[in-house]
Amino acid sequence: MARVKRGVTKHARHKKILSAAKGARGRQKNTFRAAIQRVEKNRQYAYRDRRNKKRDFRKLWILRINASCRNHNIKYSEFMHLLQKNNIEMDRKLLAHIAFHEPTTFKSIVDQVRK
Repeated sequence: MARVKRGVTKHARHKKILSAAKGARGRQKNTFRAAIQRVEKNRQYAYRDRRNKKRDFRKLWILRINASCRNHNIKYSEFMHLLQKNNIEMDRKLLAHIAFHEPTTFKSIVDQVRK
């Protein structure tokens, strides 16, 4: 049986890991052993933060809606309750966009809800 030389395969594997570790600091971008650890940890962070991103954006939307509601003398919780009561189905993302970029439209929504 012929001897298998691993040079090409090994080089390809190393190259893939080292290119994934680009942007890291110190020897974590240069040495294979350290780069493996960095890439694994980066993938753990990416997995975790794909879920955290959803939480963070929801928090941001709630903050923006609340700030705009306070400008119109209504609490966030009251506003959301009145929206639900009046069967106005708008999600927080859309409400936050309107509140941030189109304050006059948001004011008309608040007025509509108060009636």
